[in-house]
Amino acid sequence: NYDGPEIAKIALGHEYKLYEEAFLIYKKCNLNAEAMETLLTNIESLERAQEFAARCGDNTVWYKLGKAQLEQGQVAEAIDSYLKAGDATDYLEVIQAAEREEMYDDLVQYLLMARKTAKDQIVDTELVYSYAKTEALGAMEEFVTGTNTANVQAVGDRLYDEQAFKAAKILYQSIHNNSKLASTHVMLGEYTQAVDAAKKANNSLTWKEVNLACVQAKQFKCAEIAGMYIIRHPDHLEELITQYEKGGHFEELIGLLDSGLSSEHAHVGMYTELAILYTKYKPEKLMDFIKLNTHKLNIPKLIQACERHYHWEHAVFLYTHYDEFDQAANTMMAHSPVAFAHDQFLMILQKVSNLEIYYRAINFYLEENPMQLNSLLNAIISKVDHARVVQQVKKAGHLALIMPYMKQAQTHNIAAVNEAINEVFVEGEQYEELRQSISEFDNFDQITLAQRLEKHELAEMRRISALVYKKNKRYKQSIDLSKHDKMYRDAMETAFDSGNPELAESLLRFFVDNGMEECFAACLYTCYDLIRPDVGLELAWRNGMTDYAMPFLIQVLREYTSRVDALDKKTQKKEEEQQKEKSASNDFVPDYMAPVAMMPGLGNLAIGNAPMAPQMGGAQMGGGFMQAPGMMQAGPPTMMTPGMMGPGMGGGF
Repeated sequence: NYDGPEIAKIALGHEYKLYEEAFLIYKKCNLNAEAMETLLTNIESLERAQEFAARCGDNTVWYKLGKAQLEQGQVAEAIDSYLKAGDATDYLEVIQAAEREEMYDDLVQYLLMARKTAKDQIVDTELVYSYAKTEALGAMEEFVTGTNTANVQAVGDRLYDEQAFKAAKILYQSIHNNSKLASTHVMLGEYTQAVDAAKKANNSLTWKEVNLACVQAKQFKCAEIAGMYIIRHPDHLEELITQYEKGGHFEELIGLLDSGLSSEHAHVGMYTELAILYTKYKPEKLMDFIKLNTHKLNIPKLIQACERHYHWEHAVFLYTHYDEFDQAANTMMAHSPVAFAHDQFLMILQKVSNLEIYYRAINFYLEENPMQLNSLLNAIISKVDHARVVQQVKKAGHLALIMPYMKQAQTHNIAAVNEAINEVFVEGEQYEELRQSISEFDNFDQITLAQRLEKHELAEMRRISALVYKKNKRYKQSIDLSKHDKMYRDAMETAFDSGNPELAESLLRFFVDNGMEECFAACLYTCYDLIRPDVGLELAWRNGMTDYAMPFLIQVLREYTSRVDALDKKTQKKEEEQQKEKSASNDFVPDYMAPVAMMPGLGNLAIGNAPMAPQMGGAQMGGGFMQAPGMMQAGPPTMMTPGMMGPGMGGGF
């Protein structure tokens, strides 16, 4: 008798190292586990250990063999040993080793065994993954639809990252992860199914992913369905447009946005972006679209797009509807070949706030549209400084071009306008118009104009110079100028208007000195009130022009006799009134009358002190001369009653 296990332990000691003997002892004693341990640890023979395990068929032996094989990297043999042992204690190490060696077929068998004893999520999860890796998709689908604790989402994501999309699709379907399912369909090229999954997921990121994939695959029908859900969100609209444009799919993009406008989710961004696309790719449709949807557009953004793509006419239209009239006017002038329209420009000018634009517009019209300049000025006539306008056009050398405007502005009697008009008339030798202008509007530098016209080669212009001198009471200069041009009538009228007898008599002497009998007579007539009769008569008598002076003398005599007659009548009337008063006092007879001396005026009229009637033998009346004072004949006074004066004595001169 002996204790086998104790002896085996002694044999295994470092002193003896009798490993084979120890193995035989354990074997005979049916200590299979210790015998296997000796084979694996001391003898280190996996082959003998595998033979021993197969011979004894002990689960513990198989487990130890499997563990040793796993440690030696014999994964397949280890899994087989574990399966024979029916022990899943080392499942984590087995899973790790099997995945490292990609022995998923063996791992599936192991995990199926393991989940009978190990109730761990890891086991189910790895089993699902192993099914996918072995492409046992049917078994995997059956497993995930049954009772399990696998983390299907994690496995699905893992497979998706590894591009095992078919397996991932099944997993995502099982957990109804429609977002990932849509992505998986996209990766598999199943665009219709991707759209269906995206509808169930109904989130923007999924729709963007599906749309992008469909666009890249040129599946535009599916892309449009996805796009319709994207464009309703303004934040994602520009990104979608960029993706389409990168691929050069302009027509499809325009069609997508056009379709989106008919939906109930249409917003300003959609209208604006479609308009911007028209600016890039279909400018012929842009204006009609803008007119139809003006109030639905982001006008500042669209204006920038129009300017970026040189659609100036459209930019002007948008500026106008955005009440940016200053910008509209400036744009029309800056890009007139395509943006300018005369009637529209005039309408815009009525609403601009910067007055400087009016003057820029005048320069613009002078350079590019001079024939419509007066139309422009008439439209803004109440809003501009007329003096500045005239100065501006004068500097450009085109005053005559705005004559209609200046005539309207002249009603304000502005010096700059009057001078400009007069200058045009002078240059054009339009003396009649010039005369009318200076007669009606006097606010200008009259002396300067007169001096300018004084030496003009045209006589009518010099007449106007004389007229201007006369209006400024420079009568002598005016008369001298008229005499120089032989405009004697003008000289006579100027002399008369001056009211200066010296000027009138000087002009009369000029006519006498130059032997101008007719002018002498006309001057006497014209300046009748200024020429003294004795001066006129003397000049006529000395120069043999008595006949030409006769009308003047007749008029003088007529005037003086009329005055005497008027005075006589006034005196006679007064005397009659006095006579009546005296007669009334004589009719009264008092009771006592004192003796009185005869007083003049009592009884017969006493006119002894009245002037004597002129003697017929004196100065000849027919000769037109009047008897000078003091030339009456001396003699006794004649008593005359009223009415005794002969015919012609009262007013017959």
